[in-house]
Amino acid sequence: MPRILFLVCCLLAGPALAGQARVDGIRIWAAPDNTRLVFDVSEPVAHSLLILKNPHRVVVDIDAAKLIPDPTQPGKDDGLLQRVRAAARNGDDLRVVLDLNRQVRPKSFLLRPNEQYGHRLVIDLHDAEQSPARKVTASSVQIHSGPRDVVIAIDAGHGGEDPGAIGKRGTREKNITLALARRLAARIDREPGMRAVLIRDGDYYISLRKRIRKAREARADLFISIHADAFTKRSVKGSSVFVLSQRGASSEMARLIAKRENEADLIGGVSLDDKDDLLARVLIDLQQSVTYEGSVRFARESLRELGRINTLHKKHVEKAGFAVLKAPDIPSVLVETAFISNPQEERRLNDTAFQERLTAALMKGILRYFDQVAPVNTRFAQRRHVIRRGDTLSEIATTYNVPVDNLRVANNLRTDTIRIGQVLRIP
Repeated sequence: MPRILFLVCCLLAGPALAGQARVDGIRIWAAPDNTRLVFDVSEPVAHSLLILKNPHRVVVDIDAAKLIPDPTQPGKDDGLLQRVRAAARNGDDLRVVLDLNRQVRPKSFLLRPNEQYGHRLVIDLHDAEQSPARKVTASSVQIHSGPRDVVIAIDAGHGGEDPGAIGKRGTREKNITLALARRLAARIDREPGMRAVLIRDGDYYISLRKRIRKAREARADLFISIHADAFTKRSVKGSSVFVLSQRGASSEMARLIAKRENEADLIGGVSLDDKDDLLARVLIDLQQSVTYEGSVRFARESLRELGRINTLHKKHVEKAGFAVLKAPDIPSVLVETAFISNPQEERRLNDTAFQERLTAALMKGILRYFDQVAPVNTRFAQRRHVIRRGDTLSEIATTYNVPVDNLRVANNLRTDTIRIGQVLRIP
């Protein structure tokens, strides 16, 4: 039986463990391309990983640790992990065997206590058949020969091991953001000429950089990250919309310059591989400027609509260095829908009617934004009618086979009065 020693003795610096550590349980989070196991331990532990084949397994040996009596088992939808087994080893140690469906690339690390959890040992299992990091290159970009849909990437904040903020009633931000993301995606998919891409469609963790990478791989025209804010003072309330700050843009430019041969090969469709630092900096700066303008434009539209259905925490678009907003060529915003730390807003966030109003407001912002800036090669941009002399609303509706009421709603018309040169969006 072939054996590959993957990682031996990942030790923390410090005094030797005085006694046996306690493993209080294992939490398992399955994502489409990886599985994360979190061991809740009473203190830092020394451990090692061993990869075994025929059948595929990963063995986790934890030094000086007590036996887990009944380890958590993976769900049926876990594509990598089949079963978890645990037993005592050498009297004082603990051995945990992860039975797998196929070969994986394991990675382990220790986490210190935070406000919600104590010490943790994290084991990430990545599908060995998938590349660890896909570059956005000319060969990976889908070329559209005809009109395409406008693509909106919807990012549900947090997930899996990261619950986000937690309200007084126990509401977890990660659950609220996923519910809102799914509702918004459904609205987008019902709009002709538009398509939604959910960055996260389940309760699992995705790194901030991977969220950006997934949006770029989908060739998204807009990126919306959904969150529910929290503050120590429970009376603070309202919705906010953020775009990337200048400082955040500058730090991202420096990163792209340093690593352009690895993960930033295309910026706005232009390769940086063969550009010197000065030219690459100019190209990135130009693209970031266009992206920033688009981000602010959509942020203003969405903030205006959110203000119609909820209190605004700030009446202007805010700026911050959030990593998830750093895609250089996708207009990106982070929406704080409400304060989950406010008891009244926590109740509203759990109300499906309020969730519908929130996503309807964001949808109106999306439609207003793309009415102005939809790429010319998209179906959404091509569904337009310029009013000519003699046109009437009813005749236009008949021509495009849509109800007159739909025309009014799509174009915010209160009457049937139209003017020559006016551009109507055809729903």
